Amino acid sequence: MSFYARWEKRLSTREHALDGWLILAAAVLVSLGWIMVTSASSEIASSLTGNPYYYSIRHGIYVLLGLLCALVTMRVPMSWWRGNGPTLFLGALILLAAVLIVGREVNGARRWIPLGVINLQASEVAKICMVVYLAGYLVRHLERVRFTWWGFIAPLGLVAGMGALLILEPDYGATVVILATCMGMLLLAGVALWRFLLLSCGVVALGVFGALAEPYRIQRITSYLDPWANQFDSGYQLTQALIAFGRGGWSGMGLGNSVQKLFYLPEAHTDFVYSVLAEELGLIGAVGVVLLFALLVFRAFKIGRTAELTGRLFSAYVCYGMALIFGAQAFINLAVNTGLLPTKGLTLPLLSYGGSSMLISGVMVGLLLRVDGETRAYRQSAQRARRQGYSEAQSEEIGLQGREA
Repeated sequence: MSFYARWEKRLSTREHALDGWLILAAAVLVSLGWIMVTSASSEIASSLTGNPYYYSIRHGIYVLLGLLCALVTMRVPMSWWRGNGPTLFLGALILLAAVLIVGREVNGARRWIPLGVINLQASEVAKICMVVYLAGYLVRHLERVRFTWWGFIAPLGLVAGMGALLILEPDYGATVVILATCMGMLLLAGVALWRFLLLSCGVVALGVFGALAEPYRIQRITSYLDPWANQFDSGYQLTQALIAFGRGGWSGMGLGNSVQKLFYLPEAHTDFVYSVLAEELGLIGAVGVVLLFALLVFRAFKIGRTAELTGRLFSAYVCYGMALIFGAQAFINLAVNTGLLPTKGLTLPLLSYGGSSMLISGVMVGLLLRVDGETRAYRQSAQRARRQGYSEAQSEEIGLQGREA
């Protein structure tokens, strides 16, 4: 029996045990992120504040708050999320509208609501609210979604409204993540493939139009195609990131020895912390991060699939949505860092510096663990009932009654 299988068996036989692989992936990413934020931000923090650990301390506080959010979320039953899905979605729309009125502008974008000690990024909150609402919608109208055009398009219309507010900020990256997550959840719910492909073509065409609608986005695309042609202008950030990857080689320059973080690479501790990681830890460290995200996304899908097999569709769709958000956002950030996609300001979940991102990531991990705990409780209650001689139908009912224990 493999090491993975032995640990999985041990976890599944413990009372109310949680998914150890999910916890391991999230914990390692958070720990590695704190280390890399400390390394990548030391010079700029020393220059701006006189304290090289300024951003490290703040990030550590965000990590603790993210852990608290995860623990609190684990105490909230999934029935509460299902019952409040429409309210959460409406609240997200209000937040996105409020950003346009009272939001703080940074680098030409108005994406944050100042709350004193922290700037709340409304798009991060909107991602979770969208997933929770859409999961509830899919459960209520599953047949319509699968077999009618209106059932398929109606939720997309609401999400498109959310995307329109994001474009006005502008936050093109968050818009792509939210729309991709919505489309992915609809596909996993069993939408007819031909409907999905037809609408996907329309969404892609709309995305291309949005990418070409603003001059700065066109400039980013042209710089992405040949960053070295304007390496001291529009291609500066990408060329510096690529230099970091080249310097890192196989094993890296060593922790703390990055040169690109010395004011060469902009946003070194936020959007481009992965480039600093690749420079200091090399290809081995960079691939390790990719594998950790792959494990995190895989376990999220596995938890969702297990919930779906036990008939808990709302919890399953929430897990699928969380997996898609983690996967899409990580893919976009890593692709931007490596030059596979045009430069876009999007944090790397659990790893980049950012209070809103860390808190919402904590909530997402907490939701996954809550679903996992409820599913395990359901299965254990049903198994005990079968051992006590109850019929299959009675065992299932007992399991349903104990799923939120």
